[in-house]
Amino acid sequence: MKVDGSVVIVTGASSGIGAATARAASAAGARVVLAARRVDRIRDLAGELGGAIAVQCDVTNQAQVTALAQAALDAFGRIDVLVNNAGQGLQSEVEQISLDDFRGILELNLVAPLAMMQAVLPSMRQQGVGSIVNVSSGTTFADAPGTGGYVASKIALERLSAIARAELEGTGVTVSTMIPFATDTEFLNSIRAGRAAAEAMTAGAVFDTPEQVADAILSLVSSGAPQMDLVPASYDGSR
Repeated sequence: MKVDGSVVIVTGASSGIGAATARAASAAGARVVLAARRVDRIRDLAGELGGAIAVQCDVTNQAQVTALAQAALDAFGRIDVLVNNAGQGLQSEVEQISLDDFRGILELNLVAPLAMMQAVLPSMRQQGVGSIVNVSSGTTFADAPGTGGYVASKIALERLSAIARAELEGTGVTVSTMIPFATDTEFLNSIRAGRAAAEAMTAGAVFDTPEQVADAILSLVSSGAPQMDLVPASYDGSR
């Protein structure tokens, strides 16, 4: 679908891939709904973009998710695109994963995207058009020690996306999966557990910019393709 003129919700829009996607969508002519917990950041970004609105939202809070979708409808009358970007990392060997940390990662990386999809799908179905992009991770291409909990959440999101896509065939609504590689964001600073181990694992890696991922996300919206990855061929990716 066309990005120009569309209404785009971006979760995790306060920094990194989310903020870059919001900027790219706005530059392409979209009206953007910025969602994040750090409301000061998204208010500043909304002021920068012009025509965007900022909605404070913890995507693990069902009431706030419902309010986010309603705020978009109240402001613009429709929801055309959802970019499920909010997420968090976890670095710990399987034997050592805190079950509370694992539950928290599943809640944010898997349950919350499902809640967001459920919140926007009624209006998309009614319109007969819509695009949902769920952001996964290139770590799903490998069996790197210490990534089990995080990868489990993202692999599950990928399968959820693929099945939702099949279920929505013929409705005009597409569900796609974006799989970035290592990206220069605040991801490591906000990791739920195991920051030192994650930093050691990524030491020396060449990081993509958030803008590269944002461009790929908008390309997925435009094409409606099932999946796109930025993973190098040396890791069995398509780049």
